[in-house]
Amino acid sequence: MGSLSDPFPPLLYPAARRDDSIIDYYHGVLIPDPYRWLEDLESPETKAFMEAQGAVTDSVLTECGEWEKLHCSITALFDHERYEAPFKRGEKYFYFHNSGLQPQSVLFVQNSLDSEPEVLLDPNGLSEDGTVALCVAAVSRDGEHLAYGISSNGSDWVTIKVMIDGRKTESVSISWVKFSTVSWTADGKGFFYSRYPASKERDNVDSEMETSINLNHQLYYHFLGTDQSEDLLCWEDSENPEYRFRATVTEDGKYIILYIFEGCDPVNKLYYYDLSALSTGLEGLKGTKGLLPFIKLVNTFEARYSVIANDDSEFTFLTNKEAPKYKLIRLNLTKPDVWTDILQEDQKDVLQYAYAVNGDQLLVCYLSNVKHILQIRDLKTGLLLHNLPLDIGSVTEVSGRREDTQIFISFSSFLTPGIIYKCDLTSVVPEIKIFREVLVPGFDRGEFLIEQVFFPSKDGTKIPMFIVSKKHITLDGSHPTLLYGYGGFNFSLTPYFSVNRIVLARNLGFVFCIANIRGGGEYGQEWHKSGSLSKKQNCFDDFIAASEFLISAGYTNSSRLCIEGGSNGGLLVAACINQRPDLFGCALAHVGVMDMLRFHKFTIGHSWTSEFGCSDKEEEFHWLVRYSPLHNVERPWQKTFDGSIQYPSTMLLTADHDDRVVPSHSFKLLATMQYILCLSMEKSPQKNPIIARIDRKAGHGAGHPTQKMIDEAADRYGFVAKMMGLSWNQ
Repeated sequence: MGSLSDPFPPLLYPAARRDDSIIDYYHGVLIPDPYRWLEDLESPETKAFMEAQGAVTDSVLTECGEWEKLHCSITALFDHERYEAPFKRGEKYFYFHNSGLQPQSVLFVQNSLDSEPEVLLDPNGLSEDGTVALCVAAVSRDGEHLAYGISSNGSDWVTIKVMIDGRKTESVSISWVKFSTVSWTADGKGFFYSRYPASKERDNVDSEMETSINLNHQLYYHFLGTDQSEDLLCWEDSENPEYRFRATVTEDGKYIILYIFEGCDPVNKLYYYDLSALSTGLEGLKGTKGLLPFIKLVNTFEARYSVIANDDSEFTFLTNKEAPKYKLIRLNLTKPDVWTDILQEDQKDVLQYAYAVNGDQLLVCYLSNVKHILQIRDLKTGLLLHNLPLDIGSVTEVSGRREDTQIFISFSSFLTPGIIYKCDLTSVVPEIKIFREVLVPGFDRGEFLIEQVFFPSKDGTKIPMFIVSKKHITLDGSHPTLLYGYGGFNFSLTPYFSVNRIVLARNLGFVFCIANIRGGGEYGQEWHKSGSLSKKQNCFDDFIAASEFLISAGYTNSSRLCIEGGSNGGLLVAACINQRPDLFGCALAHVGVMDMLRFHKFTIGHSWTSEFGCSDKEEEFHWLVRYSPLHNVERPWQKTFDGSIQYPSTMLLTADHDDRVVPSHSFKLLATMQYILCLSMEKSPQKNPIIARIDRKAGHGAGHPTQKMIDEAADRYGFVAKMMGLSWNQ
């Protein structure tokens, strides 16, 4: 199983030092951790490990004969104009645009939709290699000022700068910002943001690769034209250092809403403060030490509460309180105990979000069998007014406020690169027209077929899966197939366009599949909970069942099946190859959480305990150790009569500046796999390569410049093509 079409020369893996003295004691169980030293990303030994592994990977990639064709084809298809939906502030319109191969998209401004656009901010001038990304762009309500956040090398750390009157950038920089929105007050005199205290060990966020835990989030207000040292501390909670804070100002400018998060579950506390109670405004609080006296509206982590709109003290919320598929509720702050349902939970579809638009209307989006549905409803009553026509696919962006009679909707699907619709809500029936459409030269959607299937998992649960292939293929079990999954954190995988996968299908004959396994949010909170904590094994069972379905249905065979996933999906892939190495020919695991016993000790990992559990608790330790990729690598040939099974050809992908899932996860798993499967035996049956692609000046994935995305795609899919013995089709 998983054997190569053409035997690959034996690889000379570097022997990483094993420190057998590192043994942890978990609730009566001894767990060795011989590669603990790889958690120190700045040590010379770790850097030497990275260099040695990079050399092994390079030696493999040089033998991948289809790499050049892949790289050229992906580059050619990437070279097309891309737009994001315009948003209106004051009388001006703003939008992002990429001409094709620009490293980062450029922010434009125009006085009207018909006027000549001007470049407001081009992040491509901030670095020579495009590794400085624009990750926050918040325009004041009058359209005159811009607060923008930049990050370097893919880091989650952000530095905020301010552009005054659309021209002059202030010299002031706001540092140590992370997991933050930017929300301007209505007067345009400043904005709220969130940050962590400055590190005592580091001078700045870019000084080294980071693993230290992130604690004591804080909410601040920045006064325009002043130094960060004068910013007003608005909220902190030293008794709960793992809490995170996000603040938004209501559209009427009257209230500041404080959202408080503990883990990654869709639950939050919700406080508010009446800004109009400040007779002198926030400026009157300059130099004071006290926090804002927020009123605690919801002070338990029992459900999600998100403000949709308010009329003075009357608020409309999106919530999953006693509604796993979400609903809309209303209350008046003067009667905080009286909650009224405005839009009841649907029995089948998940209410994803709602926007107040055109005065007293709602744009509502449902997820129905993993496809988006849009409706216009009445804000006061929740009654349905109109269904908006939409193809099978995903609404990727909505741009519109309550004051807007004209909104913009971005849409994408497996075979639709991108359409921005302009919707006029002033007519009796909303008028929807194509405002901009992304065109990809050389792409013909008529070549492909999309279907959605439902297959049974191990426990009989029906799991949906999208399958994209060229038309008229014969189901003879011969097709190379790429199966992608995630299955966690209430995140839903909906249809989206991918240049990479179009090239794979067109030129290498791939069938591409997305399995909507449990742990995601595709069917609401119950679907999510059935794939988390003690039930995490359901995710792996679902993904394995998807693989078995593709084989039994005649799409592929085990030697031509590649599985892929990132972050929580990287964990998914690694766990599955441990549990069923016979089922796959290749595996691509991006930036995965691989050490389930220690993930909570680094950066923001402590917030994932709501999803996974925590090894500090005895019951949860036993959940985690059963599937933790790092702790379940075994020699599969010792479990079979003829010893024929080996691990599939595997590429672990990580990046040196990933401060979300630190690269030591992948480093430790790589060293463990190479030792157990290859280095500890004189004549190992493991012939399939076990390698890692370690990107430099890159992070968890956000902010990747275009060239890095192209290079990485060519590397990983060139590797897969070589391992599967695939030839290029023109």
